[in-house]
Amino acid sequence: MRWLQPDDFTHPLHAGLWQCLVALTRRDTPVAPVTVLWEAQHRGLLSTGAEPSELLDLLAGPVGSPEYWGEQILQRSVLGAAHHIGRRIEAFTQDPATTPYQLVVGSRRALADLLAVCIRWQHATSPAPVSRPARTRGTAAPRAGPPRTTAPPTARISL
Repeated sequence: MRWLQPDDFTHPLHAGLWQCLVALTRRDTPVAPVTVLWEAQHRGLLSTGAEPSELLDLLAGPVGSPEYWGEQILQRSVLGAAHHIGRRIEAFTQDPATTPYQLVVGSRRALADLLAVCIRWQHATSPAPVSRPARTRGTAAPRAGPPRTTAPPTARISL
């Protein structure tokens, strides 16, 4: 789930746990409640007021499919980003000092932020692309132009 980012989570503790899980996975360390707790302590999540028993309870419960919950988290992030961007554009329209040019430029920049989240949503929810078989070296790509067997055009001599 490379398309999920810590900013997509609503609770900072959940974002921190996500970063712990990603770090353990990238290091090929076994992902178990104890190793996640150690990683959380190493990253300072326990110093923010979270109790170890709370983290262990959160990690021990049945969760279902990670892909499903990842898509749900990202969907909430898309909706939250759309709401926030709508508020930004609304603030542009309510400011009497904003020129039409500033409104257009500010709105386009705001919508570009939304586009980034929507692209991650599309990557998360679209099926994996079908892989094509690799081309062999024996078949060369066709070249542009007439075939080599054609005779050159005859020149006309006009008097």
